[in-house]
Amino acid sequence: MSGDERRILAGRVLAGSLMVFWAVAGAGTPLWSQQGSTRLQRVLVFSKAGWYRHPEIPRTNGWLVELGAQNGFKVSVTESPEDLNPKALAEYQVLLINNANAMGETLNEKQRQAIVDWYKKGGGIVGLHAALVHQKAWPWFNELAGCDFDSDSDFSKARLLVDPDEKDHPAVRGYAPEFWYSADWHNHDRCVTGLPGVKVLLRIDESSYEPVRAYFKERGGKPMGKDHPTAWIRQADGGRFFYTELGHDLRSLETPFGHQHVLAAIRWAAGD
Repeated sequence: MSGDERRILAGRVLAGSLMVFWAVAGAGTPLWSQQGSTRLQRVLVFSKAGWYRHPEIPRTNGWLVELGAQNGFKVSVTESPEDLNPKALAEYQVLLINNANAMGETLNEKQRQAIVDWYKKGGGIVGLHAALVHQKAWPWFNELAGCDFDSDSDFSKARLLVDPDEKDHPAVRGYAPEFWYSADWHNHDRCVTGLPGVKVLLRIDESSYEPVRAYFKERGGKPMGKDHPTAWIRQADGGRFFYTELGHDLRSLETPFGHQHVLAAIRWAAGD
């Protein structure tokens, strides 16, 4: 297969057995170059949904492959739980969960334990959007994340608030204390503020948009109120965890902030 064919294949991220798309180091101009990246070499994206499957999962997988290609690290994509085993995970610094909900149902006990063991040895996990949806059947991950899903909004423009204590984190660095951004925003069943090891990077001002769409209003969905974290980090049990509500679709990612935010999340989770 020629180099051009490989790059075309990388843009067509397909579900199924482990499909590895090797990013070409140095290809193109880095979207958001950050100095000092030494540990990050490989990222594994897992995107098998056990509940509602977001239609843009394949496009987001392709976007992540391209992000790696333009920033000097290799991205592999899988929807096969069998690929989450100790030998395979040992090759990666970061496991990125792209809207893979209900992992307590999609992964068996050995696969879940392989992730736990890998994480405790210094692995990093990044969760996009529905990574925190219907995860209570996996208590370890639910505890690490700090919360689960309650409801969501329509795709909306809303006011984001950078936590002043975390304004220098690369995922938000350079942005004003308040700025407007558009995405599909989640409401969580618990506020993670104050949990041990958790640092909130971003909150959302619920007065700036309608936090619960009609579908969930009819089903008892609730907004979070004044303290509504949308992105946070946690260092616990030897590893690093990063979650962001961005990632419902490419509209929330294919922006200068989206590139910076996700790239910094990956690099931070890798320990760079």
